[in-house]
Amino acid sequence: MERFILGRPKWWQWPTVLSLDAPAVALLWQWQFARVARTPLGWHHRFILGAATWLTYAADRWIEGWRLAPERVRTQRHRFYQRWRWPVFAVWLGVFVTALTVAFTRLEWREIVVGLSLVVPVLFYLFSHQLLHRGHPWRAPKELCVAILFAAGVTCFSLARDPGALRLLAAPLALFSSLCLANCALISLWETEVDRAHEQTSLALQYPRGGKSVRMLPWLLAALATVLAAAERGEGRTAGLCAAASGILLGSLDLAYVRCGRQLARALVDVTLMTPLAPLVAAAWLRLR
Repeated sequence: MERFILGRPKWWQWPTVLSLDAPAVALLWQWQFARVARTPLGWHHRFILGAATWLTYAADRWIEGWRLAPERVRTQRHRFYQRWRWPVFAVWLGVFVTALTVAFTRLEWREIVVGLSLVVPVLFYLFSHQLLHRGHPWRAPKELCVAILFAAGVTCFSLARDPGALRLLAAPLALFSSLCLANCALISLWETEVDRAHEQTSLALQYPRGGKSVRMLPWLLAALATVLAAAERGEGRTAGLCAAASGILLGSLDLAYVRCGRQLARALVDVTLMTPLAPLVAAAWLRLR
């Protein structure tokens, strides 16, 4: 069974194995939120967010692969970072230096300050959840930390350019961060045995009776997002519709989990949050007409 799980990754697993799915989600929602906030962003904002997201996820999995014995690894993504540890480290350093160079040569000072203000909690999260408080039963759930940090990163440049845009972003941002939490919480349910094998505390292990609530959360968020979409106009309505679609897709994937299995569900779970791709393609098509 373990040989099957840790065999050669299938083609549809590679975005997750290479930590590319989370940056894709971040960039799509950065684009959507920038339109809601009416704060145009440049290529450098997109590059820095994509690079920072990849650097964080890659570092998390690199540390996980480094601290685990090979026979304890239960996922393709952690095995990849364990097997290719030093080549990945070299690529990581290259991306880090490039992102830092772009940040300090292209960003405005206030954008740099806001961006750096997120570095401290991200580093604290990595240090606390991977090393210092890894198995502590009372630590803050990693799923909640990831959801908050992810949502903050997606909107940091829009808010740095126009802090007053928070009134436009507040409701869709709350929905998006809740969707991120639902995403991570469902993964914790699906990968309970993985977390046990990796000696990692998760939301599902900390609160074993909360499974039913977690599975209801995507549907509740879809309903709330539908209400938001009905109340908003323009890009606020589009953001609400995207959030509603993501909630439905996330809930549907959970219902299909038993049939599709952990590996396929894990590969698709971030795809459910890529719903701003539809308005992005539509906007690009209209520009080309």
